[in-house]
Amino acid sequence: MKIKGKSYRSIWLDESDREVVKIIDQDKLPFSLEIKELRSVDDIYNSIRDMNVRGAPVIGAAGAFGMYLSTLEISEYSNTIDHLNNAARYLISSRPTAVNLSWAVNKVLHSVTGLSLHEDLTKKAYSAAMEIYDAELKNCMEIGKHGLKIIEEISKNKNGNPVNILTHCNAGWLACIDYGTATSPIYMANEKGIPVHVWVDETRPRNQGARLTTYELENESVPCTLITDNTGGHLMQNGMVDIVITGSDRTTSTGDVANKIGTYLKALAAKDNGIPFYVALPSSSIDFETGSGKSEIVIEERDPSEITDVTGFAGGKIMSVRICPDDTKAVNFGFDITPSRLITGLITEKGICGANQEEIRKMFSEKITR
Repeated sequence: MKIKGKSYRSIWLDESDREVVKIIDQDKLPFSLEIKELRSVDDIYNSIRDMNVRGAPVIGAAGAFGMYLSTLEISEYSNTIDHLNNAARYLISSRPTAVNLSWAVNKVLHSVTGLSLHEDLTKKAYSAAMEIYDAELKNCMEIGKHGLKIIEEISKNKNGNPVNILTHCNAGWLACIDYGTATSPIYMANEKGIPVHVWVDETRPRNQGARLTTYELENESVPCTLITDNTGGHLMQNGMVDIVITGSDRTTSTGDVANKIGTYLKALAAKDNGIPFYVALPSSSIDFETGSGKSEIVIEERDPSEITDVTGFAGGKIMSVRICPDDTKAVNFGFDITPSRLITGLITEKGICGANQEEIRKMFSEKITR
């Protein structure tokens, strides 16, 4: 996708120096565009933990590149198996909720299992990481194609008026290498000339909607309006939303979805107002071994300062200011669980299916039986 007319991806391996992973530092957007170089497993871990790189598919890609970099750090004195296993555990621990991270890390780890020569390890890890990277790009394109059909159907009844789409958090190309999940159908509809308009939740406390989704959409000339997180219900009650599309950090085998805190409330409001609520995700975000989202998914708790302080741009620099009394106690859950009963359907690279075990198993039987 584009920033000021120039094409970018949110993460890539520097082809002129394959020991360097480059990312767009999402923590600096939209105030400045900064490319960060990651040269070690520690660099990858810190960037995921500190959310310089964020979004389930892209942190999966980062984890895969991290495992590749770990093979470059093996010394003649290292126990290769211990080194790789430690790197895998370390990377996975950086963010606990999104399943893409552990999936990608383990996929690269398994690809090098049994290899002994350092050169063979590095080549195989590179190949596995690039396979994940390329697959996630393709998956997002396919998600866009399938989701586009939904927007086209809604548009037929709009008499030329825009299809109003509500999003939550950032499930765009910044979170997904390119195209995005929830945004991919939106971009394709816009390219096809279908009138669309996006209501963008600010997404407190880190404001990924305000800072990232609006930035993406405006650079792609997609009409959008920023709203507070609590405005969505009002818009739905008054016929101003046609469809809700969100992303997913982890979807269970039964269709429960863990996503950015506040997603559950949007699903409740959509259900109450008869508005379709779709979740767009690649199969790498499906945890086929987990049944109940509410009881089995670990919900990340982040630093309370993300709530007690707000970050913005003033005086030519990014700065944080406190918005509550000094002794205020705060708790900061990063995600919530939207139960499958509230979800109209899952938009995946293989097509659209119901958020239930039977349809998920049918669509992804080859992944479950491996």
